[in-house]
Amino acid sequence: MSYSVTTVGVRPRHILEEIVWHKRQEVAQMRQELPLASLQQQLSTAPAVRNFLTALQENSHVPSIIAEVKKASPSRGVLRADFEPIAIAQAYERGGAACLSVLTDSKFFQGSFDNLRNIRQKVAIPLLCKEFVIDIYQIYYARVAGADAVLLIAAILTDEEIQDFTRVIHDLGMKALVEVHTLGELDRVLKLDNIRLIGINNRNLEDFTLDIKTTQALAEQRRSQLQSYGITLVSESGLYTPADLSFVAEVGARAVLVGESLIKQADVEKGVRSLFANG
Repeated sequence: MSYSVTTVGVRPRHILEEIVWHKRQEVAQMRQELPLASLQQQLSTAPAVRNFLTALQENSHVPSIIAEVKKASPSRGVLRADFEPIAIAQAYERGGAACLSVLTDSKFFQGSFDNLRNIRQKVAIPLLCKEFVIDIYQIYYARVAGADAVLLIAAILTDEEIQDFTRVIHDLGMKALVEVHTLGELDRVLKLDNIRLIGINNRNLEDFTLDIKTTQALAEQRRSQLQSYGITLVSESGLYTPADLSFVAEVGARAVLVGESLIKQADVEKGVRSLFANG
């Protein structure tokens, strides 16, 4: 099932559809201001790609942490008023995060591609472009800005789009983190080629409720396929304590994506370190 809104004038049923509806308008404007051919010419001057997947797999901490640079969310509003993306990214890196996730959506999360570009210049660890990707244009835009990995959300993409987008991401040297939040979406993704990194979002994308047992439920039901395909599993959202990290690691998550629980802390470097308390 895809939640994208394609009919002009139809009211979005929930926040995800509203985001996608707006994103289509946003990308159309971006394409008009900077055509794809012109954008592709900038690839030659893009920062070198860092291996996002290797950074997760070889980190000494299990699960390794993808720390998220995130100012706001539709469900929680502004998470940090004194938001300084570069300083936060550097603190995450000092704290031991394996990788960073940078929100680039401006309307709903108050992020930007400028944040991604600026952070890339100041930290050494790999960066995930956390965006609602619905167009190949955004993938090239992410690479030019310095992304090493790009999020693909199964709920808003067709199987063909996931496959095509993954191919472009890999061709550009990056990694695709394909996000699912239901068993049906996981089964869809497991049938596709060259999927190596899957994120299980513990947040319901329609009403934004959280349940970290979502990772357990999906991982345990498809454990054999995940293992046989050599997929690295990432648990996303709702992770606040070392016990939470241990719980998802025990059911198969090699990495976790943590945002809100870190960004709201006064000392985010200390916040990252505190998540490693059990190991």
